[in-house]
Amino acid sequence: MRIVHIITRLIIGGAQENTLLSCEGQHNHGHEVTLITGPAIGPEGSLLERARSYGYRVEVIEQMRRSILPLQDWRTYGWLIDRLRAISPDIVHTHSSKAGIIGRWAAHRAHRGKIVHTIHGLSFTSSRWRAVNEAYKFLERQAAPITDKIVCVADSMRDQSLASRIGRFGQYTTIYSGMETAAFVDSVRTRQVVRNRLGIADDQIVVGTIARLFYLKGHEDLIQIAPQLCRQFPNLRFLWVGDGLLRAGYERQMEQLGLRDRFILTGMVPPQQVPELVGAMDIVAHPSRREGLARALPQGALAGKPVITYDIDGSKEAVLDGQSGFVLRPFDASRLAIAISTLVADESKRHQFGQTGRDFALARFDTRVMVDALEKLYQELLSGSSCRPNPLQM
Repeated sequence: MRIVHIITRLIIGGAQENTLLSCEGQHNHGHEVTLITGPAIGPEGSLLERARSYGYRVEVIEQMRRSILPLQDWRTYGWLIDRLRAISPDIVHTHSSKAGIIGRWAAHRAHRGKIVHTIHGLSFTSSRWRAVNEAYKFLERQAAPITDKIVCVADSMRDQSLASRIGRFGQYTTIYSGMETAAFVDSVRTRQVVRNRLGIADDQIVVGTIARLFYLKGHEDLIQIAPQLCRQFPNLRFLWVGDGLLRAGYERQMEQLGLRDRFILTGMVPPQQVPELVGAMDIVAHPSRREGLARALPQGALAGKPVITYDIDGSKEAVLDGQSGFVLRPFDASRLAIAISTLVADESKRHQFGQTGRDFALARFDTRVMVDALEKLYQELLSGSSCRPNPLQM
């Protein structure tokens, strides 16, 4: 097959890693793959080098940005139409909100390929401004009729989209976001080395978080409950993996609380270092307020760690509540503190939850499972067993 993937930018993030693994797996299957992206601008790091080194075609649209920029967006749309007509793909697969809207309309106008879109996170819940969310909801409703299949990384993405009158049930399919599992499963071998490098003593219990230091990721909740937990457990440490524009503010809060020595901030790390850092943790806490299905949840489970998360979006599809971790009432910091203290105090429960979570995550989130599911979906579309909906029936 001739496949084109389109994504807004290749920063270090879950949607981007999902897209790269899809491209790599399809390239390994012998398909002709092209990845089209905007520049990787921002403090989150870049995956462009990895993409360019793998062997499939990578093209960068310099004018494509995450922000809404009408003139540049119009130029991007025109450029995509020309490129898709030249490439003549069998499948056009878009990712993220901006590229998902512009890319689908460009493919429709170019009359090239079946159109697939993956919802990694809901575009119409991502802004703090209601007007922006409503605008994205309107645009998603308009793009749904020209889309052959909408892929969700969790059933909750489908349910929330349908509740907002975006598309119809038959358009949706859930394919959980795949990841390279072996490094997380094997991270136990590097655990002591990494902990020594980070200055973590053998008797210290580490609660780890893997997320950008950005709005809505829940770091504020961890800072809020840290004084209570640190008084209760003198051997408790917090390990934050990631960087972002809120880092300096968080560090000031830690200093003001007299807890700066209880937090270890790694800053930005390349994706290949994440497994060993997760392996150095004892508990993974991800109190984010908005996600599709956070990769940190299966990553923690694959490394054999109990996972704590709020019950938002697809979180409960990655954690078995009471068996591999805790799925908490959203944004309840007091319950977050109780869940952390429960696991810090009980080593046997940490081990039991970790083993259950690892078995569950291996069956659901392995890259090969995702790539095989996409292969089947594409074949069904091209064989005609799944047809593009008639906009008049939407």
